[in-house]
Amino acid sequence: MKKAWKWLEIVLAAFMLLALVPQKTVAAKDTQTTKITDTYLKKVKNKGELVMGTSPDFPPYEFVKNINGKSKVVGMDIEVGQKIAHDLGVKLVVRTMDFDSLLVALETGKIDMVISGMTATPKRAQSVDFSTAYYRSGQDLLIRKADKDKYHDFRSFKGKAIGAQTGSLQATLIKEQAKQTKLKTMDKDSDLILALKTNKFDAVAVDTATAAAFAKNTDGIMAIPSGLKITSDGSAVAFHKGATSLVKAANKSIAEIKKKDLINKVYLPKAGKYLAGGKTKKEAKASNSMWAYKDFFIAGVGYTLFISAISVIFGFLLGAILALMRLSHNEIAHSIATAYIEFVRGTPLMVQLLFIYFGLGLVVNIPALLSGIIAVSLNSAAYVAEVIRSGINSIATGQTEASRSLGLSRSATMRYVIMPQAMKNIWPALGNEFVSLIKESSIVSVIGVKDLIYQSRIVQADTYRGVMPLVITMILYFIITFGLSSLMKVFERKMNHD
Repeated sequence: MKKAWKWLEIVLAAFMLLALVPQKTVAAKDTQTTKITDTYLKKVKNKGELVMGTSPDFPPYEFVKNINGKSKVVGMDIEVGQKIAHDLGVKLVVRTMDFDSLLVALETGKIDMVISGMTATPKRAQSVDFSTAYYRSGQDLLIRKADKDKYHDFRSFKGKAIGAQTGSLQATLIKEQAKQTKLKTMDKDSDLILALKTNKFDAVAVDTATAAAFAKNTDGIMAIPSGLKITSDGSAVAFHKGATSLVKAANKSIAEIKKKDLINKVYLPKAGKYLAGGKTKKEAKASNSMWAYKDFFIAGVGYTLFISAISVIFGFLLGAILALMRLSHNEIAHSIATAYIEFVRGTPLMVQLLFIYFGLGLVVNIPALLSGIIAVSLNSAAYVAEVIRSGINSIATGQTEASRSLGLSRSATMRYVIMPQAMKNIWPALGNEFVSLIKESSIVSVIGVKDLIYQSRIVQADTYRGVMPLVITMILYFIITFGLSSLMKVFERKMNHD
């Protein structure tokens, strides 16, 4: 047991070193070499694309629209990104993820820049470089129309709950200036609006332009001035620390945007057309129906099933190997398996996913979909290993002794005698693990994998309807898991019959 814990300590130390060493290397590179040889612009031009990270739940800056049955990220910020990419002579590639993951993705090289209504603050500037500001807007509060006579600005919310997006400027302003209120944060603006409508919050702090978009398109809410004071110049483009060449290139594009007033004359009106939807109430209602988004849900189901199927296969194979290693008389194999199982079961799946996607991203660039499959597979393997181990241990030792006395080798005994009996015992538990895996795979949406949860959030943001997409998503998950459970029971009956 002591040796097992010793191996666990070694594994933990290795993970810590892996997480820390690349960061120091990057920091040294930023402080020593990038000042001399800044190759960021050259790399972008060589690969022919500029990768932009954004959180598309912030109209009119960036949001998702259903265009001819396909999801497309549109908005003012996308137009700014297109302008910068065009001036560089490269293609713009948009990658979506949660707002609080954008700077991490930038620092780990997953994206080249962040344009997401992000304000250049001194704290953020410590880890990234900002362009000049391209747009400045005020700060408003969204409230329920029924409360329009109760609240006037943030001072009216003493002891009340105000929601804001995690990691946003609004959250910082509320924390610093509205200390007598209760700050509540969520990752998505669509979730904040749903919480407001269901009386979880008394107000939601957002950008003025965003407040106008939500107030216009969401029944029962309205915008009021927040009264919050801001000292920043406004929204800017974030680049990797030391990417001076890209910052200068972006500043040239932004200078032209300001000179021609493209945001007010072109970009915002274009975003407004997307927000307007149908020309008539009937057309608008039809475009916001769940049936109009069937392709979104179908695509989400496809990704969920694909991730789950691959993860089940690799999770089971790796779990079986780990179970045999843990049962092995080889101390090294036993210690490695024990350390792995205990470590994985003792850490959250989300942390494992973020470490694989962002942490290992400092060493090797792993795509989001592959990162999700790896994380879910490795996590499932630890639990499957314990299920298989318990099944093997449930077989009487006399079975092994009888097999060996008949001349069967240790491996043949395990293959032909022990495992077939163990599988009958553990099949229900394996079925539960596989069902749980399908549901837990939804965590991959946080890094931008377009699974069922990701697609439901797109529908929420596009339709300004918070509850119905969730209802559809729950029904689809139930159909998938119930179908799998029924299939597992069919095999269970056949095993018992045999």
